[in-house]
Amino acid sequence: MTADALRARLVDAAADPYRAAGRFAWHFARGKLGGDPAFTGLLERGLIPDGDRLLDLGCGQGLLASWLLAARAQHGAGNWPAGWPPPPRLERIAGVELMPRDVARARVALGDAAAIVAGDIRSTDLGRARTVVILDVLHYIAPAEQDAVLCRVRDALLPSGTLLLRVGDAGGGWGFRWSNWVDHAVMFARGHGYVRLHCRRLSDWTQSLAALGFRVEAVPMSQGTPFANVLLVARL
Repeated sequence: MTADALRARLVDAAADPYRAAGRFAWHFARGKLGGDPAFTGLLERGLIPDGDRLLDLGCGQGLLASWLLAARAQHGAGNWPAGWPPPPRLERIAGVELMPRDVARARVALGDAAAIVAGDIRSTDLGRARTVVILDVLHYIAPAEQDAVLCRVRDALLPSGTLLLRVGDAGGGWGFRWSNWVDHAVMFARGHGYVRLHCRRLSDWTQSLAALGFRVEAVPMSQGTPFANVLLVARL
């Protein structure tokens, strides 16, 4: 199977459970999964290791969980591109989300396949995890709170654990400005009004992670979009 054919199958398979959560949930799932290169990039590059627990902070309606579950099913059916590493084998997928509506949508769509809890990533008990994922979330909270969350993540990770953190590079020029405009537009459209964004340059993020004991690799993660997004692969 070609990579393009697999992407199309994965979008269909991962979005389909959201039909039960309503038209908005399903359309949002299809648009996000099909348009955001992070989902394919995580699989294509084999960035999520096998492990006992993956924790998605600020998980929204649980799209990453649905995507990974669909990937395992497609791989098991023999539908997998040559050259791609197999999708991660995970004993448990968990998520923390602040917005009650998104939590409800996730629970309807995923059922017992993922443990999605309502909570604030700044204070909710994170437990222990092999991998923590934070995609486009930390810029909604103040810098001191960002560092506090990163510290909490480090303490939650098992030895040799991995944090996958996608951020917008504040030094990314027009791509960064465009992504900020889209962020504001989406927040308005979803009824949250004006939300202040707290963005940093890539070097600042890297320094903060290094100070916590992480080894950091920066991976471009905005292919096919006009944004200035970077995935920081931070390993203990």
